[in-house]
Amino acid sequence: MKPASNKQWPLVWLLAGIALIAGVGASTAPDQITHPYPGIVCRVETRADPPLRLFVAEIDLINPRVHVRTVPGGPDPDGPGRWQTTLMRPTKIADREHFDLVVNGDFFAAHKVKDAEGTNSKFVSDIWASVSGPAVTDGKAWADAATNRPCLVVHKDKTVAIEKLNRATPDDWEVVAGNIVLVKDGRAVPNSNKPRNPRTAVGLDATGTKLVLLVIDGRKPGVSIGTGNADTAAEMLRLGCRQAINLDGGGSSVMAVRDPLSGKMQILNTPSDGHERAVANTLGISVDAGGNP
Repeated sequence: MKPASNKQWPLVWLLAGIALIAGVGASTAPDQITHPYPGIVCRVETRADPPLRLFVAEIDLINPRVHVRTVPGGPDPDGPGRWQTTLMRPTKIADREHFDLVVNGDFFAAHKVKDAEGTNSKFVSDIWASVSGPAVTDGKAWADAATNRPCLVVHKDKTVAIEKLNRATPDDWEVVAGNIVLVKDGRAVPNSNKPRNPRTAVGLDATGTKLVLLVIDGRKPGVSIGTGNADTAAEMLRLGCRQAINLDGGGSSVMAVRDPLSGKMQILNTPSDGHERAVANTLGISVDAGGNP
């Protein structure tokens, strides 16, 4: 467990703020901000018109103590077969990998399970699964795609970029894919998907030194109705992203942070299934232990 420095706001303050916001519904509330670890800033925002709850994590990629990784859920269940991993809850993946912050990753298919939301969702731990795009963990490619998909890529030299890939290159150390580009070269990319849903997005600033993670709650009338692609792109632009992609959303959308005091993972948003969904892969951030930044 990494101790919180006296310059950091305890995560419990942020969690208390989220609870208060949830209690007042669509009322306007100020941002709740915490610095749980060096190089990570977390913020929750609420809106009244329309009602929205947004969860933002800004990651300082220059900080040498910060590490960005993308990992699968459970083990490959069938070797060279279709299925690449087994579903696992993001907080369990975070515990295994010692992540301090985690969000869900790529879209996925699950063995003998049809896509469903809320109480109808059958995405639970240990089901065989395959991701939709290419995937790389610690330099080992474990998934390819038939066509190019927009991906967040960590190169061997630790630089981070958003690129379109269908398979990893020798220079790719970590790769997680999404389905569409939201922002390209500082402009929103038009997309046809308009329904408001829970969303997870990832982006980079103009210098490529700040990683922005955004989770938006949805399907909660009067509290948070979610966003469409255009609105999600607008939020990523507002947050300073020059490049951004859309990750899996709906009931998969989750952001969790390890409480520096208790060492336990705490889910910040409210997943629309009513509980944390097991997923095929995640994007995680870990911070080396040490003194104040």
